[in-house]
Amino acid sequence: MASAAFDYIIVGAGSAGCVLANRLTQDPRTSVLLVEAGGSDRHPYISAPAGFLKTFADPRFNWCFTTEPGAGINNRAIHFPRGKVLGGSSAINGHLYVRGQARDYDTWAQLGNRGWSYDDVLPYFRKSEDRSTGSDDFHGRHGPQHVSDIHERHPICEAFIAGAEEIGVPRNSDYNGERQEGVGYYQRTIRNGRRVSAAHSFLRPIMRRANLQVVTNAVVQRLTFTGMRVTGIQYRRSGELIDACAGREVILSAGAVGSPHLMQISGIGPPELLREIGVEVRHALPGVGEGLQDHYAVRVAHRVTLAITLNERAHGMRLYWEIAKWLATGRGVVAFSPAHVAAFVRSQPGLELPDLQFVFTPASYTSGVVGQLQRFPGMTAGVWQLRPESKGFVRARTADPNDAPAIQPNYLKAEADQHAIIQGLRWCRRLLDTSALAPYRGPETLPGAGIVTDDALLDYARQQGATVYHAVSTCRMGRDPLAVVSADLKVHGIGGLRVVDASVMPTMPSANTNAATLMIAEKAADLLVRNRD
Repeated sequence: MASAAFDYIIVGAGSAGCVLANRLTQDPRTSVLLVEAGGSDRHPYISAPAGFLKTFADPRFNWCFTTEPGAGINNRAIHFPRGKVLGGSSAINGHLYVRGQARDYDTWAQLGNRGWSYDDVLPYFRKSEDRSTGSDDFHGRHGPQHVSDIHERHPICEAFIAGAEEIGVPRNSDYNGERQEGVGYYQRTIRNGRRVSAAHSFLRPIMRRANLQVVTNAVVQRLTFTGMRVTGIQYRRSGELIDACAGREVILSAGAVGSPHLMQISGIGPPELLREIGVEVRHALPGVGEGLQDHYAVRVAHRVTLAITLNERAHGMRLYWEIAKWLATGRGVVAFSPAHVAAFVRSQPGLELPDLQFVFTPASYTSGVVGQLQRFPGMTAGVWQLRPESKGFVRARTADPNDAPAIQPNYLKAEADQHAIIQGLRWCRRLLDTSALAPYRGPETLPGAGIVTDDALLDYARQQGATVYHAVSTCRMGRDPLAVVSADLKVHGIGGLRVVDASVMPTMPSANTNAATLMIAEKAADLLVRNRD
């Protein structure tokens, strides 16, 4: 058994882990080990934005988890992608950069997490960002994470935006600015037609720092302890078992699935679960793995009457031409993110803030959520409830780190979520049925004209919906009995261990989760540096 010692050990080279590795090693006196279960991110499927459709179910880059069957979704089990590569899920996600509403973060602070209000976290959003349109009160310009606007404004997208304005949805050129509500183009983590993952932006530029060691294809077996303090990890790589010691702290950045799973198999978690899987209880912490939340999306699709959608550009010789164009110029269909236009809408007039998020693309897929592009012209609007009430769990099945945990998001369990998804589908139809889209709109293909009543729409949502890959809150921050970490992200009752990733979010932000995860890591790095100094 080999061994090594570092100041900090970071488990997981996803969005948060890459930020931490960058910021902590800015001080040459600080040594960092970054351990990643996956391998290199250097692959065309990752570099090409449209490669998202390829990495979605590719075990070379993806853990390819499956949820437990859910009562709220007709007892279906759902494919549950998580990144298994340098960059983590930022290397396989849909590229969308969405921060959420100021109220989200003010709520975190009101729950007792001092220092996490919107005014507190906005500087960290700005610090990480390199906004292509320049800096202002809401955006940064010289951070590592590039954020750009779409490179090609499709005529059907322009018609969708015009149609949304027809029915009272205001145009909004910056949903990450002063207000979220409205319709406009998505901001994306893409530069010159290439994906900019956290590995690309934060890790690759500093890989040669002498005080950083990055180990890939290494599966952490367990945390190691001295009394009630975590002092290191044990990991396996190429058949060799290696002990690594942390002089200061171990930081879990393995995500909303990986972080609670590793804590549980190391003896930190609900005592009943740990005894059931044959793990000695090191520290009883009942909230570890509990409270899982995720966004659940459904879509409405139409045929398009003109051959101008992305579908026709993704098949046959046209696709080879598009690939050649992307290689030469970084443009074309290969450079598109899966969603083009955003809309944030209040499902009913009495609401103070938007509760529905929409994605629109001038394309349609062979399945209701993500699949191959269809061979006939099509367009799709998808929707999810921004702040779902349904909660689930991540629980280890065995003590073996190679055995995937049980993942149960409990989609559509809460009655409020069922009502919201019905309203979302009705809003999709309203957005697609405007006069601005009339020159392009053909028959509805999903869910189909016969699906009209609330019961029929809910049944369609139960049968055809899927994850939006926004798992959060399984090691959540707070002071209540089920909270796992404090406001400084230290694990309650255990020394030498922090969690820094989407699992610490106390509630679901009204947004895609990657931007908030980068912010959390920026703030955590600042906490660690100040504590060290």
